[in-house]
Amino acid sequence: MNANRRHVLACAALALAAPGAVLAQKPTIRIIVGFPPGGATDAITRAVADRLPAILGQPVIVDNRPGAGGRIAADAVLAAPADGLTFMVAPNATPTFLTLVPGHNIKWNILRDFTGVASIASYPLGMGVAANTGVANAREFIEWAKKNPGKASYGTPGTGGQNAFLGLQLSKTAGIDLTLAPYKGSPPMVNDLVGGHVASAISLMDGLMAHHRAGRIRVIGIFTKERSPLMPDIPTFAEQGIDVTSGEGWTAMWARAGTPPAEIQRVEAAVRQVLDMPDVRELMVNRLWAYPKFRSGAETESAQRAELAHWDPIIKASGFRAD
Repeated sequence: MNANRRHVLACAALALAAPGAVLAQKPTIRIIVGFPPGGATDAITRAVADRLPAILGQPVIVDNRPGAGGRIAADAVLAAPADGLTFMVAPNATPTFLTLVPGHNIKWNILRDFTGVASIASYPLGMGVAANTGVANAREFIEWAKKNPGKASYGTPGTGGQNAFLGLQLSKTAGIDLTLAPYKGSPPMVNDLVGGHVASAISLMDGLMAHHRAGRIRVIGIFTKERSPLMPDIPTFAEQGIDVTSGEGWTAMWARAGTPPAEIQRVEAAVRQVLDMPDVRELMVNRLWAYPKFRSGAETESAQRAELAHWDPIIKASGFRAD
């Protein structure tokens, strides 16, 4: 091989390697998630995070820090420098209920110590019931619960969150006694629901719909004001005469307050670009039972203020306190 040909091949090899080399040279962005791998929040986060390196030109990793309802992850973000390299993705329930439920003893304020980057997705929360209850809709479940007070339990992934308070609202509105059965995450809760070991469960729909379609459980309703286009055959509790409509969840990205605005805006724009991708929409809608829903950082903070205002009187009236 002559010298000219070797030179051309060497240059071509360098050109092919250059994007990866440049990517590796830039600092890594960490997105901290307060829930285990495989859950809905983790899956939604990865749908976005996996596509960010190509847009931002630097590596992006997801760092799972499960525990304490998302508090461990939030604390980790606040312990990191405000340099645009550490972010948190969390469902609306994490800052809302950690803030409002007495007993959590958090040392931060979501609107003072964090900055909204972007909202990513929205989704309904619903209730599935075990097949061995024999019920087909919300009204039948209420009648069953009245006849079986010792068996009328509802599973939730943890205590003191949106799922748990939806169950309290349902219990109060319907005049039934439902016993909270908290689990360490959705997978064991759904397993017990399918096995008939817990009468019902309140969850994101990604954990329920496959079993509902297969006839292993029955989804009797969702806690939103209107039916979801994601599952138009599932009725709302409201249309069945049970006025519990606080069950829309959403997931957003946050940064530590003080992060340079240019870094916030750069990541916000990248998230928006990802959510416009057809394959991301297909993944979220058809596999995760969620809608890609972009909101700017400012709009995310406004939505969080509305969440706090909505749930504050409900939580105070319940008298619930975290252990």
